[in-house]
Amino acid sequence: MSASAEPLPARRGRPGYDREQVLTVAVTLFNEQGYDATSVADLASRLGLTKSALYHHFDSKEQLLALALDEALDGLEGVLDAPDAAVADPAERLGAVLRGAVRVLVDKLPHVTLLLRVRGNSDVERAALERRRAFDHRVTALVVEAQRAGQVRTDVDGAVATRLLFGMVNSIVEWYRPTGPVDRDRLAHDVVAVALDGMRTR
Repeated sequence: MSASAEPLPARRGRPGYDREQVLTVAVTLFNEQGYDATSVADLASRLGLTKSALYHHFDSKEQLLALALDEALDGLEGVLDAPDAAVADPAERLGAVLRGAVRVLVDKLPHVTLLLRVRGNSDVERAALERRRAFDHRVTALVVEAQRAGQVRTDVDGAVATRLLFGMVNSIVEWYRPTGPVDRDRLAHDVVAVALDGMRTR
């Protein structure tokens, strides 16, 4: 977790809003307008607060971004350490990680959407991108392990396979709607079926 996103002592919130609600509105606005294009005045206006009231909840716009990105990254990193990702079979672990990543994306859709849009324009964004790279490296190591076990085809580079897999997973943010007809768990199943059936050895 970045230093700017370390938990702060609890503050009394302005009536009508708590910190989580303010963060939710901020993430929505960052996704609508872009983080860099969103000012503290924009946030205060959307919330119907003064800027000083907003600063009563959070120290800066950057702190809001850091907390939002941590929410997405903590979820994704937790997938790698979940019990179903700790089984002996590498292909089963890879499937568990993909299913878990889809569920995190669906459950934290606005936060993951924001994560996928950061470009490294600040220390907070660069720290988030570094955590994303570390996540990708761990998944790549799992792909390579499955290749060595003869479970996944070896004519595809492990790092390239990871990029392609998460290109598919990440594209879900562009079309998935929580109120739509697609069930979260069925979506996770379908992603794994399409991804791994195409990668498994014959």
